[in-house]
Amino acid sequence: MRVLVVEDERRLATELAAALRDAGYAVDCAEDGERADFLAQTERYDAVVLDLGLPRIDGLTILRRWRDAGLSMPVLVLTARGTWHEKVQGIDGGADDYVAKPFRIEEVLARVRALIRRSSGQASPELRCGEVTLDPRSARVTLAGRPVKLTSHEYRLLSYLMHHRDRVVPRVELSEHIYEHGSDRDSNTLEVFVARLRRKLGNAFIETVRGLGYRIGDRP
Repeated sequence: MRVLVVEDERRLATELAAALRDAGYAVDCAEDGERADFLAQTERYDAVVLDLGLPRIDGLTILRRWRDAGLSMPVLVLTARGTWHEKVQGIDGGADDYVAKPFRIEEVLARVRALIRRSSGQASPELRCGEVTLDPRSARVTLAGRPVKLTSHEYRLLSYLMHHRDRVVPRVELSEHIYEHGSDRDSNTLEVFVARLRRKLGNAFIETVRGLGYRIGDRP
């Protein structure tokens, strides 16, 4: 799963990015509205954490621009602005949720998890498929109750497939959602990650749909 953090306060952006990476996400950062708009228009994200008070282009303008362009990724607005009017503007402009500064990082993580869960149609905070359970709150995966150790890329790939269970996910789409901007997106490497997950979770757990991509569903 991949998240864009748009925040011009460098210390806060670094803290948010580090916490999100520790939670298992691929993270890109933008320090101004211009860069944020470019990344969102050219890359694919599962969620965006967006500060409203940005240099060059303000967050509300960017948000409206994204929605007008048909970009539907969930957006969590960060704002130090205290008036209810500006919060309403953010929601009406296309935001899915907001957090007022100062905030605790844990709250941002929880809201990002909830936004991604809802956008992929998942009701439970834990993702389950057969004997495999993935808990985004702890970035922990278990097989029949036993912990399974995964690398960061294996976890991101599994998380994306489980959020989109029962749907064939093309290889290109997987690559767009598990790598950070500027990373080498080698399709052969993606196949290596899938092979490793099969060794750890069972050969039949991830189905290859020839010529289309991969799918996870409720199969024994």
